[in-house]
Formats: sequence, C-alpha cells, structure tokens
Amino acid sequence: MIPVEDWAEIRRLHRAEHMPIRAIARHLGISKNTVKRALASDRPPRYERAAKGSAVDAVEPAIRELLQQTPTMPATVIAERIGWEKGMTVLKERVRELRPAYLPIDPVSRTVYQPGELAQCDLWFPPVSVPLGHGQAGSPPVLVLVSGYSRIIAARMLPSRQAGDLIDGHWRLLSSWGGVPRMLVWDNEPGVGRGGHLTVEFTALAGLLACRIFQTRPRDPEAKGLVERANGYLETSFLPGRTFAGPDDFNAQLTAWLAVANRRHHRSLDARPADRWEADRARMLPLPPTSPPCWWHTTLRLGRDHYVRVDTCDYSIHPRVIGRKVAVVVTTEQVIAYCDGQVVARHARCWARHQTLTDPEHAAAGAALRGAFRRHQDARDGWSGAADLVEVEQRRLEVYDRAFTVIDGGGEGGEPGAEVS
Repeated sequence: MIPVEDWAEIRRLHRAEHMPIRAIARHLGISKNTVKRALASDRPPRYERAAKGSAVDAVEPAIRELLQQTPTMPATVIAERIGWEKGMTVLKERVRELRPAYLPIDPVSRTVYQPGELAQCDLWFPPVSVPLGHGQAGSPPVLVLVSGYSRIIAARMLPSRQAGDLIDGHWRLLSSWGGVPRMLVWDNEPGVGRGGHLTVEFTALAGLLACRIFQTRPRDPEAKGLVERANGYLETSFLPGRTFAGPDDFNAQLTAWLAVANRRHHRSLDARPADRWEADRARMLPLPPTSPPCWWHTTLRLGRDHYVRVDTCDYSIHPRVIGRKVAVVVTTEQVIAYCDGQVVARHARCWARHQTLTDPEHAAAGAALRGAFRRHQDARDGWSGAADLVEVEQRRLEVYDRAFTVIDGGGEGGEPGAEVS
C-alpha cells in the first residue's frame, strides 16, 4: 500500500502536469501497476486488517436467542446462561453491538418553543456567603425563570423557599416581563407541590395567572434543561469576583448583570435573546390586576403575646388589637398586619433566622397597657397602695449572728443570756 502523500502526488502529476503513467512510475520509483491503481481510486489508500474470527462467533446464535426473549438482559446474565468461561470484555462488546436490533426504537425529538409558550423555573443556591443582618450570613435561594422561545433570564434572591416567598418572587419577575407564559415548568419543589399535585397556594396562583403549572417527573433534569444551564451560567459568569453587602445588593447587581447578559449572542439560537423578546412577550398572557402577595394573607386572633411568627422570626403587633382578628400580609420585603382595614404593624422583612423584631411604639404601648391593667386590678381588689402596708419591725443583723453563734455573745445589744424573739 502506497502512502497517502504518494497517492496525492500521482494524481497531481497525471491530471495537472499531464505526465504519462510510465514517467510517473520512473519519477517516483514505483511500478506502473501501482500508478494505475492510484489513478483508478478516488479515495486515499487506507490500511485494513483482514477480519479474524472471534471466540464469541460460536455463541452468537445463543446470544441472539436470549436477546430476542429479553432485550434488556445484562451481559453478565447472558454469560451465565450460555456457560461463557472466557473474558467478559469481548462478550460485552458483542452484546452491545447486538442489543439495539432487539430494543424498540426511541428517537429523540427536537424541542421547538413557540413565542409565549412556556418558561422553566428553578431554585439556584449560589455558593456564596451573603450578609443577612444580626451578625448572620447565608446562601438564600435564587428563583430563576427562563423563557423557552427567547431564552430571556430573570432571577431574584428570596428569603426562603416557602410557597409564599416563591409566589412573591414569581409575581415580581413576571411583572418585570410584563406578561405571563402560558405554562410554567417546575420540578418537585416542596413549596410548589409533590407527585404532580400542586399546593393550595400554587393552585390558586395558576388560577390567578390563568396559566398551567407543569411539574416534571422526579429525577428528570433534562425536562428543564434551559433553566439548569442558566443556573450554571449564573454560577460561572455572574458570581466570580463579586462581593455582596446583603440580599438587596445581590438583587441589584444580579438585575444589572442580566440586562447585559440577555443581550449576548446565544449560540444555540444564533441570535440575541433580547432580539426575540418582543415577539415572545407579545404572545404571553396579560398580567392579572390583582397582586398575589396582597391576595393571600394569614388571619389569626392576636394573643396576649402580641407577636406573629413569619418563617423563623417574630414580629410585634400593636397591643391595642389583642384578642381581635389580624390579617398578616408577607412579602419578600415587608411584613404588614391589618385589623379592620387599619395598619397595626409594618416591619421590614428580616432575612436572618430566629430574631425578634419589636417596634418601639408597640413596646411603649404594651408597657402603658400593662400599667393600666395593674391599676385596674388593684382598684378592683381594694388595694390602695402604700396606705395599706403594715409596718414590721426590723432587727439588726447582729442579733441573728449571735443567736446562731456566728459571733461571740448572745441576746440583743450584746447582753449574755438574753432571749432572741
């Protein structure tokens, strides 16, 4: 077999230089038959070793019979059934070659997204320490939404992964989009639902937004590969070299960075997401007039301990509404309590854990109400204060010291033998 270089040179000399076969053979020092074979072949010469028989050839009919019955039978089981006593590598290779002929064909479909069709959602836990206040730091979850058609990314850090915070995050991100995709794709996040059954809160959210919330099967990350890749993109392109003063600073930096990132050239789209956004948003559903964070609230009857717990923190309520029903509205930024339509508490949302937040006005009102209550009790029981006190004689400490022989002597005034009453 001649080298590829000689094959190429023979064809060049014959076709470009118009040299005869005999001259080419003499010039290159090869036979005329070799030159003729090179000119007759349109493919470069390639060495191919003659096929040799394999030890598996003798048992291939038995392997095919077993695969015909059970296409998924492991190679180790096949070896046991046919009594194979030689190396497993050659047997596994043959089984790997034969198995596809007995398995049903499962072609992969290309997913094509239509404008406004869906958005994939996920929680990203950034590997960074963010100050949360009160001397604490942590890595709160980041809600990430990716539109299927345009690949626009929206993201926001949330205080927790509870349903209320997830709903508030959805509303803020969808409000920034100015529309609602016809379907939101989620995995089996506990705050969203489990086993294909949405929580009550997310069922109500789907009804409010008039969209469908679809949950993927467990352990099926490919079903929301767009948002999974977006999480990796955030981790490798947004986080490096950044420091954050707190959650608000994190969200501010993330929003500014996404405004630039969404204008990058997307390789799989061969376009910029921002250039496809207008067509995407035009096919989305309009936002409802009602804000979900203001729609859902917790109603309770305020006890004597005039605090309500949100997540792991306690927030004070004005004590004048003790015993009355209070509606508590929680967002990612505020905790507001209403009683008969009046605001009775307003606190900034605390991102730290296990904290007690007291409004100074509530503390002062509580002290005043406790004082008034004690005075009312005293008046009801006939207690007039210092006038009802009985004066009791107080002995000097030396009397007790001598009585218990702590110091020498006995009796009052140091007189021996005096009784102690």
